[in-house]
Amino acid sequence: MKNRNTTITLVAGFAAIMLGSAVKAGNPTRTGQSGASELLIDPWAGTSGFAGANTSCVQGIESQFLNVAGTAFTQHTEVIVGTTNYLGGSGINLDVAGLCQHVGDAGAIGITVTSLNLGSIPITTYDNPDGGIGNYSPQFINIGLSYARGFSDNIYGGLNLKLISESVTNVSALGVAIDAGIQYVADVAGAKKNLHFGISLKNVGPPMKYTGDGLATDDNLPNGNSGSITLEQRSQEFELPSLVNIGAAYDFHIHKDSSGVSMHRITVAGNFTSNSFTEDEEELGVEYGFKNIFSVRVGFDYEKGLFGGLSTDLVNTTGRLTVYTGPCAGFTLQLPFGKAKGSSFGVSYAYRASNPYTGSNTISVRMSL
Repeated sequence: MKNRNTTITLVAGFAAIMLGSAVKAGNPTRTGQSGASELLIDPWAGTSGFAGANTSCVQGIESQFLNVAGTAFTQHTEVIVGTTNYLGGSGINLDVAGLCQHVGDAGAIGITVTSLNLGSIPITTYDNPDGGIGNYSPQFINIGLSYARGFSDNIYGGLNLKLISESVTNVSALGVAIDAGIQYVADVAGAKKNLHFGISLKNVGPPMKYTGDGLATDDNLPNGNSGSITLEQRSQEFELPSLVNIGAAYDFHIHKDSSGVSMHRITVAGNFTSNSFTEDEEELGVEYGFKNIFSVRVGFDYEKGLFGGLSTDLVNTTGRLTVYTGPCAGFTLQLPFGKAKGSSFGVSYAYRASNPYTGSNTISVRMSL
């Protein structure tokens, strides 16, 4: 009983801190003032098709992005790779690979590597403003290292340490950030663990800053003196796009087979995202699952001004400040793999609508061993 009370106290304190952060968030006048915005792009098909509404019920290595507490549900070894054609027509691709391993009695460690490919960009200089002297490719890479565990049959929590690297040929920025999350599950109406609550705090870390030879220029010494001098321009620090997710979900089990596996499941999930540097968001998603073989999901992501035109005024806006237009959908197909119990191989796909771009397409391949 003492351990249970201690756990509840820790969860309550953690939730209070997150809710306090949420009150201060959602400031559209700060739009564009943060950096490392690639941290806001969901690289996984399962959560993208759900509009990110499943903060409270997401499980496996995909949880590391939305709510790291969900990685604690990993039973053995999970490997997943995915790619996203981000904002069709922009030429941007997002690639990700992840591994999660069950450790101890109720813990799991995970690692993900995410790379944002912005394509090849012509090099321009003061003397060559039209290019023609080669190309460069920016490298945006994030590495996540996580640990999560179950503190009881109902409470799960975790932490995720992220290493952030952004660089071009001669300028780079390095940073670190921490995510934290909690999931609570409960039994309702005779069903097992069908009510879910979740809270996650994301992208909390010190400001980042660009440095490198690309910020230096050579000039002649003043007053007619011979020789040259190197002048280094100091770049402005930028904040990380921190946010808080607060969500809930409910599973409707329509029928179970003789082994207790749900034949038909419908999950309704909702989430509130409190952003520090843009409008807050409300996400809603519904998923239908047939046994553990097939599932299909739809979602909607709403923020203020979504149904107006794309706004160019970040202060007095009456339109939307995001390229996303709300709807998204996806599916997952997975089949037993090998002889080990619980092993499976699955493929997931998600589409997220956007305008003026033609939408984002994400595909993930998952193997559970």
